[in-house]
Amino acid sequence: MYKGKRIFDLAIAFCLLPFVLALLLPVCTLLFVLTGKSPFFLQQRPGYHEQIFSVIKLKTMHDQTGAPAFINHLGRFLRTYSVDEMPQLFNVLKGEMSLIGPRPLLKEYLPLYSTHQRQRHLTRPGITGWAQVHGRNSLEWKKRFELDIWYVHHQSLLLDIRILLATVKTLFITSDVKPEGLSETEKFKGE
Repeated sequence: MYKGKRIFDLAIAFCLLPFVLALLLPVCTLLFVLTGKSPFFLQQRPGYHEQIFSVIKLKTMHDQTGAPAFINHLGRFLRTYSVDEMPQLFNVLKGEMSLIGPRPLLKEYLPLYSTHQRQRHLTRPGITGWAQVHGRNSLEWKKRFELDIWYVHHQSLLLDIRILLATVKTLFITSDVKPEGLSETEKFKGE
């Protein structure tokens, strides 16, 4: 990590916080009203140096089969525009994540990583990253790891600013988004 990365994360996170809260409040209220349950989903993920933490996301799928279609449509919309990832701003504030870095993958993948792939854990995971601005979750696993590891070895303030600006653009271009996400539909099986 470059010197000042944590300061950059906190400065941007505190600037974004009012906007994120303004968006999350009505979305969380709607999810609670529609499902009668907490709108948040916590999942254990490996972070910096493979330390396990609970990533915070919005629930985008109903717990029960046969859920009304509009709940599933709302979830698809939230995933397509990455609204479900916004609660991870609190992971950033807690120091478990960074704004920019390799996306935290499932804990079950840890034993499958090669020594080279493990390098993705030499920095904090991010809400967005180099792989996300180069194809989001439509990338094949090999390319995703390649981009993540490139970022780990080239990260800088200027690169983080570039990725942040590119992320804003990719939020409105949904052609690279699989509704369920690559990590959900195509499990990583190692090399």
